[in-house]
Amino acid sequence: MKFFKIILFSCSMLPLLIQAQISTAIPVNLRCNFWENPFGIDVQNPDLGWNIQTETKRKAMRQTAYQVLVATSPEILKKNKGDQWNSGKLASANMLQIPYGGQELISSKTYWWKVRIWDEKGTVSNWSQPAQWTMGLMEQSDWQAKWISATGAEKYAPVIEPLKTDFTAHRNKASTWVNMPKPGDPNFSSMLLRKEFTNTSKLTRAVVHVAGLGSYELSINGKKVGDDLIAGGWSSYDKTVLYDTYDVTEMIRQGYNAIGLIVSNGVYNILPDSVRFVKMLNTYGQVKAIVHLRLEYADSSIKFVTTDDSWQAAPGPVTYMNLYGGEDYDARLEPAGWNLPYFKPVTQWANAIETTNAAMLKGLSCSAPPIKAIQKLEPVKITRLKPATLMYDLGQNASVMPQVTINGKKGAFIRIIPAELLKQDGTVDRSSATQDGVKPAWWQYTLGEDGRASYFPKFFYQGGRYLQVELFPAPGDTTLPAIDKLTGVVVHGTADPAGKFECSNDLFNRIYALVRWAQRSNMMSVLTDCPHREKMPWLEQYHLNGPSLRYNFNLNSFFTKALNDMADAQLDNGLIPNIAPEFFHAGADWEKNGFRNSPEWGSSFIIVPWQQYLFSGDVTLMSRYYDRMKRYLSFLDGATKDNIVTIGLGDWYDIGPKPAWGSQLTPTAFTATAIYYYDYEIMGKIAGILGKKEDAARFAQKQATIREAFNKTFYNTDKNNYATGSNTTCAMPLFFNLVAPENRQQLLQKLVSDIRQRNNSFTSGEVGYRFLLRSLSDGGHSDVVYDMNNQSERPGYGYQLKMGATSLTEKWDAGVGSFGSQNHFMSGQINEWFFNDLAGIGPDETGPGFQKIVIRPAVVGDLKWVKSSYHSASGPISVEWKQGQPQFSLQLSVPANTSATVYIPAAAASAVRESGQPLSKAKGIRVKKIEDGRVIMEVGSGNYLFVAGKSK
Repeated sequence: MKFFKIILFSCSMLPLLIQAQISTAIPVNLRCNFWENPFGIDVQNPDLGWNIQTETKRKAMRQTAYQVLVATSPEILKKNKGDQWNSGKLASANMLQIPYGGQELISSKTYWWKVRIWDEKGTVSNWSQPAQWTMGLMEQSDWQAKWISATGAEKYAPVIEPLKTDFTAHRNKASTWVNMPKPGDPNFSSMLLRKEFTNTSKLTRAVVHVAGLGSYELSINGKKVGDDLIAGGWSSYDKTVLYDTYDVTEMIRQGYNAIGLIVSNGVYNILPDSVRFVKMLNTYGQVKAIVHLRLEYADSSIKFVTTDDSWQAAPGPVTYMNLYGGEDYDARLEPAGWNLPYFKPVTQWANAIETTNAAMLKGLSCSAPPIKAIQKLEPVKITRLKPATLMYDLGQNASVMPQVTINGKKGAFIRIIPAELLKQDGTVDRSSATQDGVKPAWWQYTLGEDGRASYFPKFFYQGGRYLQVELFPAPGDTTLPAIDKLTGVVVHGTADPAGKFECSNDLFNRIYALVRWAQRSNMMSVLTDCPHREKMPWLEQYHLNGPSLRYNFNLNSFFTKALNDMADAQLDNGLIPNIAPEFFHAGADWEKNGFRNSPEWGSSFIIVPWQQYLFSGDVTLMSRYYDRMKRYLSFLDGATKDNIVTIGLGDWYDIGPKPAWGSQLTPTAFTATAIYYYDYEIMGKIAGILGKKEDAARFAQKQATIREAFNKTFYNTDKNNYATGSNTTCAMPLFFNLVAPENRQQLLQKLVSDIRQRNNSFTSGEVGYRFLLRSLSDGGHSDVVYDMNNQSERPGYGYQLKMGATSLTEKWDAGVGSFGSQNHFMSGQINEWFFNDLAGIGPDETGPGFQKIVIRPAVVGDLKWVKSSYHSASGPISVEWKQGQPQFSLQLSVPANTSATVYIPAAAASAVRESGQPLSKAKGIRVKKIEDGRVIMEVGSGNYLFVAGKSK
């Protein structure tokens, strides 16, 4: 009897024993090429990655192996089978950037995948929740569609006379139109395209791939596809055209269907204007579009609906569209039901014409996150300036599009003029948003019927806080339309928020928000400098603000797109121009023109891939563009004299005796050569990672040669400083380790003394400021950075807030005048210091992607507490520290499958306890050493509470 009881007991415990062998860790946040469930993957071996979630109390969890399943249907995956790829159990701790290794991927197809892991005890996890990705079109030949446009649209592409192949040389000149539109010509500032098709069988899936040049909006059966705005990513349109992919299965009806597009100019086609503001001219040709709709049926048949000359075309209701000047929408010109089935075209509809486009069509491999409506700004104040003029104050300077409800008669219209500032009379002041300070930009909406109408723009956004609304009656009438409601809709790229920061210093919290608003306002299809005057991707911002941006947003896919832009913009001689895509340049003479050729700008091509590697573990940018990066180094080599680079813009907008412009206090050759040196240092590291040993040795040798030339040229032996002794000439040699070790501390002290003698004021411009912050904080002087920025009386962040700024301004003193944008993120590097130093969350080069983390909070000034979180590539990190008397506490969360080196301010390990336990007894902790008044320890993943007091 006892025998049978033992058997029964053993059998009853078996499920519990099996369950006990399942790890409490589980993969979450599955990503494909950094995207969550993406549409439009257009590479054959996308990278897969995940984070790991564990129970709250678990510490030092490590992944030791993983298994990935990829299936062609969710049903197959649910059976724990991978008919597309079964990786098998692979011994590895890696959870980032794992290349897909299965069967060949097929265009337009959706794949489902999941992963499980084994932990440090050898126990396996449950399978993750399934994720998926949808392929784009892998080959250009997979496109069964033709590019289409309309006869007459070419007259709205300002071809410049004399016509030349390289039209880029003419982009800043006034144009003489070759095909000037004549009175009565159809207005192709926008174009409508439509096609009806029949769906008769049982549809199982519908996927559409679409591109519109310059910007487009796609609809099916009268409903907009997706919620993207200003669709059609910006690119070097002569080399790359970006397309989008959508699953539209639920939008297709049985029977008759209609697909419609409205296409307009965007940055693809910038027209001249004598009234409204236009920064520069640019054209790649007439507006056009391409659509490839794939319909899959239950009987395995496939049908395609694609653009060709059977589509119908007509002028659209957007009668004016200019990237800088605005958008006019005349609802009277929108044919009712034009994008619905059974529409009967009347006047001005004709068959589309087939055309060509030589550029490569590319999907998510080169795409930034789509632009969407992010939040609404309700007016904080509405003022009627005149009977027909109202002023709406949104309370925040941002990249906006207005959402308006209007009541009036057919033909009445409203005009909305945005601005960052107001004049004394209460009207809009455009001086910060235009070069001449006068010309306006506006949205204009004309009612198509009597009564109430709603308007939201399609293609034009602008940076501003104030919206001046002007009311105009219908022709022959005196009744003004009325505004029922107006809201400012904040629009920008949809990169996932990654970080949060707050502290006991309210000024710093306001500075953090100030910078973050400027980052958001310029996070479009490219990183623009400002959302009004230029809207151009100046490249120095990409690396100088790279960490500051990455701490706030997940921008890995964004920077992947940016590198394709830089590669497309690269000249045959290897030059990476200062902006990419290079929509304009200030002259073609790169040998003398720093506005086109400045190493501090072009070197983003080398520095950004390195930052991508540090923050995400991604090596694809370094490997994909390695040869092109070497070409840029060769270009710089050829532009030197005795290993000194003499061209560039220098420390742009530093604080000197004259109004901000150029580099007043630091020689141009100084910053250019320092960055040149940094390029070689990074390329040496990249070559090592990629296994290119000969290149690594050659780069190291060249780096030493540049260092010798730099010190020979700029180091002042008698003064123990560099060049002019400015903040930047001290900071860059410290950050780049150009200064000899024996001179390092003296140079650092000179920098500190100079700032202290200036009453804690700095002089660095945009280029030098990041290195000023880093050299001071890395040198143990975050107290100087704190005092430098904890004030509002001298040029800097606090001063801008004092002057009324709600987003970071172009000039340190918030000045307006010529080139004085009130929404410029170029000097926003302070946000890196907030995260990396005050919160202390930093990357460890030996464990890229935050697989290894540095937690080193700077406890400075009168700060009482700092609270910050950052969702790294390896998972969420959070830090909250408090400074009391006499104790210091640090609450820390380290993501699973990572480790951290933690610095606690204490004189001895015995003075620190974790969750009430001595460090010697605390789980997952190894004390490494005591240095500079800090206990340095290595900790595994998990949650910790460190308290430092007196030694026990």
